[in-house]
Amino acid sequence: MKSKFLEYCSNNKFQQNKKQIKALDLIINFYKQTNVPKNKFFIFFFKSKKKLGFYLYGDVGVGKTMLLNFFFKHLKPPKIRMHFNEFMISFHDFRHDYNLKGKDNSIEIFVRNLKEKTDLIYLDEFQVTNIVDAMILGKLFETIFSENIKVLITSNSKIEDLYKDGLQREQFLPFIDIIKKFSIDHELIIDQDYRKNGIFKLERFFYPISEETTFQINQIFRQLSKGKKNNSVELNTKGRTFIINSFFEGFARFSFNDLCAVNLGAEDYINIAKNCNFITIENIPNFNDDNADTQQRFITLIDILYEKKISIMVSAHFNYENFTSSRKLNHPYKRTISRLFELTSPNFNKN
Repeated sequence: MKSKFLEYCSNNKFQQNKKQIKALDLIINFYKQTNVPKNKFFIFFFKSKKKLGFYLYGDVGVGKTMLLNFFFKHLKPPKIRMHFNEFMISFHDFRHDYNLKGKDNSIEIFVRNLKEKTDLIYLDEFQVTNIVDAMILGKLFETIFSENIKVLITSNSKIEDLYKDGLQREQFLPFIDIIKKFSIDHELIIDQDYRKNGIFKLERFFYPISEETTFQINQIFRQLSKGKKNNSVELNTKGRTFIINSFFEGFARFSFNDLCAVNLGAEDYINIAKNCNFITIENIPNFNDDNADTQQRFITLIDILYEKKISIMVSAHFNYENFTSSRKLNHPYKRTISRLFELTSPNFNKN
């Protein structure tokens, strides 16, 4: 597989990096050691000894997702890849429906159903931001590992820093113990952000907000939507209604407040992404502790647009060098800025 990765880098004009190759070696070795012998005695013995998770973490733009995407692509089915937000939404949906029957073993049933579909799940962009997820992740992953399901994870945070300073974090600590016990963790450190390599002209990021930049956005959007009808779209997500007023056959235009100053979450953004091919977001503000809630929504929105490979055009009160953040979201927001750089680049690859 290593030779295929080198060929992949060459074909895509990626710089070959020794640290990425080392990480790939570790992932391959991890996967090999999870192949348990068929003898029942050895199955019992190895189940208690082997690692079932690989936790790859590092700063934004070092190639974590690229590396695991490549590895995952070359694995034989059954296998499942999901953004962590989508995975947790699927769990909460299942638990909500199942608990209507008055039962309390929804975690075990959910994992049993998962086991029927796959022996391996890849969770991209693992981050814990709310207490509901924090409280159940320990039991959920303990059950996943007990079913001998392998887990691949990418994250910007080391295991010990997950949900750092979160509400009632002591209830999250069992998850940290479980993931450390059953997983190999590896930090991928590369000095430069590969998303920025060779990208010098940002044709769809406009700063500062002015009459001139607004005119440019209007001009580009008119070209993109030329010949297309503007029919508003009504989206329904679990009883919530969201209307896209400026919608030209897949090309949508929003103000920042339309998307992030209202009570929307990951499920709403996934639904929006499903219906759009290109999105314009105007008047993105700078952030501080006073508007951290809207910043969290913005981070979630950009994560999902990146996952769904939706190209965007934006106008903002900042450029890539002078953005500010609330204190608690400073680290994940660096990933958001890097992804904004890529999503607005003419070189963004939608394939």
